[in-house]
Amino acid sequence: MKANRWLYLMLGGMSAAGAGVTGAQAQDRYPSKVVRIVVGYSAGGAVDISSRLVAQLLSESLGQPVIVENRPGNNSILGADFVAKSAPDGYTLGYVSAAHTMNPATRGKSLPYHPLNSFAPISLVAMGAQLLVVNPSLPATNVKELVELARKRPGQMNFASSGFGGPMHLAGELLKSRAGVNIVHVPYKGGGQALNDVISGQVEFCFIGAPVAMPQVRAGRLRLLAVSTPKRMSTLPDVPTVAEQAYPGFDVNASYSMLAPSGTPTAIVNRLSAAIAKAVALPGLREKLLALGVEPVGSTPEQLKAFMQSELDKWTKLVQSLGLSEK
Repeated sequence: MKANRWLYLMLGGMSAAGAGVTGAQAQDRYPSKVVRIVVGYSAGGAVDISSRLVAQLLSESLGQPVIVENRPGNNSILGADFVAKSAPDGYTLGYVSAAHTMNPATRGKSLPYHPLNSFAPISLVAMGAQLLVVNPSLPATNVKELVELARKRPGQMNFASSGFGGPMHLAGELLKSRAGVNIVHVPYKGGGQALNDVISGQVEFCFIGAPVAMPQVRAGRLRLLAVSTPKRMSTLPDVPTVAEQAYPGFDVNASYSMLAPSGTPTAIVNRLSAAIAKAVALPGLREKLLALGVEPVGSTPEQLKAFMQSELDKWTKLVQSLGLSEK
C-alpha cells in the first residue's frame, strides 16, 4: 500500500509539473487562435466603430484573427459581465467606454461584477469627448440658446441616450442640473438608435461620441454645439466646450479601454498592452481615430487602473450629488 501511495503521489507531482510547463508554453505561444473582443453595444456606435479599427491592427500585430463580437444590453453591462466570467486566457477581451466606471455609481450592488477587481486592465486606447448635437431644425446654435429653449418649454424637450447611467445619459443629466431646466430623458438600446431619432427629429438633442456623430455633422444632418471635455479637442479645435460657453467645470469624457478577465497571466496582458501601444502609434490608425474625433492614447495596465479608479470616484460623487438611481 505504501509503495502504491508513493507511486500515486509521484505521478501526481509529475502531472502537476507537466501542467505547469504546458501553461507556460501556452503563454509563450499566445495567441495560437482567434482573439475575440467583446463590445457591449450595438454595431454602428462610437465604441463599436473604434473597436473594429483597433481589432484590425491588433490582428496584424499578433498574427492571429482578432474579431469584434457585439453583446449589447443594459448599458454595456451584459457585455462586461460576459468578459468578467470568461476564461482568463487572453482570448476573450472587453472593449469598454466611460460607462464602465459610471455603471457602478448608478447601479450600485446590482452590478454583477466589480468594475476593477473583476478585470485585468490592459490599455487606455483612445480619449474623446461627448459631442452635444441637435436636430438642425432646432433654433439653437449654442448651449445658451438650447437652454433658453428648454426654459420656455419645460418638460417638452427630450434628450436621447444609449441607456440609463451611461455617458450620454449622465452628460444630459449634468446639463439639466447645471442649467436648472426640465428636459425628459429618452433611453435607447444603443447610441446609433438614439442618434437616428435626433436626426429624424423625434428627439431634440443628445450627447454622443465623436466617431458616430461627426459623419452626420459633416453631412449636415446634425448641428454640433459643443464638446463635453473641459478643454477643446485637438481634433475639433473650432468647437467650444460646454464649460466655456455656459457652465465652468462641465466634464464628461469619452474613453475607450481594453480589459481582460481578472486572472489573465501578466505576460499576456503585457503583450496585449504593448501591441495596442504599437497600434495606436501607427500613422494609419492614428489618422483614422483622429478623423473620427478621438485621440489615440495607449497606456500601461497600471496607468489604466489608476485612470479607471479616478473615474469611478468622480462619477460616484456626481451621481450622488444628482440624486440619480435606477428606477
